[in-house]
Amino acid sequence: MAQYFTYQDTEVATGDTVRVHQEIIEGDKKRVQIFEGIVIAIKNRGTGKSFTVRKIATNGIGVEKIYPVNLPTIKQLEVKRKGNVRRSKLYFLRERIGKAATRIKEKATHTKAA
Repeated sequence: MAQYFTYQDTEVATGDTVRVHQEIIEGDKKRVQIFEGIVIAIKNRGTGKSFTVRKIATNGIGVEKIYPVNLPTIKQLEVKRKGNVRRSKLYFLRERIGKAATRIKEKATHTKAA
């Protein structure tokens, strides 16, 4: 399995599609900004751990954000899809264009037959 970390009882691994809810403070107002994309890398260990999330924005432009795991402005981290990948760093997705840049096989969930 590729690298993973646990955030508030949610296990996040490389290749997962996640939604990061981050609180943004502008002047005296607060709002929650959601960034959804694929986790392409998890770096370091312990308290210095960080993860990189990549999404394809308007006009096919790739946008990446690097979040420290212990960032206090992260309010929630949702895993939308579990990815089945064989590498710990998915930097090869940067060269891909269009649908191929977000195509990752979904991890099969085994259900016990009754």
